[in-house]
Amino acid sequence: VQLQASGGGLVQAGGSLRLSCAASGGTVSRYTMAWFRQAPGKEREFVAAIRSVGTIHYADSVKGRFTISRQNAANTVDLQMNNLKPEDTAVYYCAAGGIVERPTKADYWGLGTQVTVSS
Repeated sequence: VQLQASGGGLVQAGGSLRLSCAASGGTVSRYTMAWFRQAPGKEREFVAAIRSVGTIHYADSVKGRFTISRQNAANTVDLQMNNLKPEDTAVYYCAAGGIVERPTKADYWGLGTQVTVSS
């Protein structure tokens, strides 16, 4: 499975961004799909996941602000990020299959997309 994340950028605190993960070589509805992030000098951390059956889980730090969704027809998984904070600044990675939140693991990883939130 190949994963390509897009949608990152620079935004002011309180703003919104929508990340998208496009999958090829596999169907997103058959995997647990997840987003992780890694800030400078910090370990990679879990952000959100959606299981094949539709169950969703968020990290406490993003609960109520981020929404993960799956678009089966487009074979994509999106992460809508609202009310962004400077501490959300990180490289965000899309992942598929074998998701473990801590320590972070996945069968497949995409290249990251940078999200920068200015104060």
